[in-house]
Amino acid sequence: MMKKTLISMACAAAMAAPAAHAELTANIGVTTDYLWRGMTQTGHEAAVQGGIDYSHESGFYIGTWASSLGGGSHEVDGYLGFSGEAGQLGYDIGVIYYAYLNLANADFTEVYGSLSYDWFTVGLNYTVDGQSGTLFDSGDFYVYAAASFDLEPLSPEFKGWGVGLTVGHYDFDFAGSLFDYTHAQLDVTKSAGDFGDFTLSLAHEDLMDDTSLALTWTKTF
Repeated sequence: MMKKTLISMACAAAMAAPAAHAELTANIGVTTDYLWRGMTQTGHEAAVQGGIDYSHESGFYIGTWASSLGGGSHEVDGYLGFSGEAGQLGYDIGVIYYAYLNLANADFTEVYGSLSYDWFTVGLNYTVDGQSGTLFDSGDFYVYAAASFDLEPLSPEFKGWGVGLTVGHYDFDFAGSLFDYTHAQLDVTKSAGDFGDFTLSLAHEDLMDDTSLALTWTKTF
């Protein structure tokens, strides 16, 4: 399940900033399998995705993102946050609302935060509002650690190539620890310049003991 809703006052404040100090971007993508926190969201089927983001030089950002889920269902997320640096330490905090069209009692809201240093990132997501009596109700924790590397410094032949590794754990408040799981994901990325970026992802989660392989293309405008 998945990603990002807005607060009108924050949005208005951001839009009032001078255009020279702000950036509006859009992205589109296609994937052979929509993976989120190690789990397939489309039953190992393809998905079309895209979003719009607004960011200000102050560190404030706001955006929305959507994906097809199959069977006539769609995910539409809204999010806002603030990111920056304190010395060599990067940080990112925010809130995200996950909405699922044509799926009953599935919407939920998370607050999130992460810290990064060089190539290493650790983060935490906490569900603050969800549908009572469902798996994604309030009180859920998701924690993760991730590392990403640009391979070009190793050799000019690796220009545009990158590797990332993520390990995460989902701790659900619903039904004790019955649905808790841990996952790992390896991502290999290749920039194709004006043609966008390609990512090959290999993921495994231990709840269903399922391994997934996905190829994703994205382009940002």
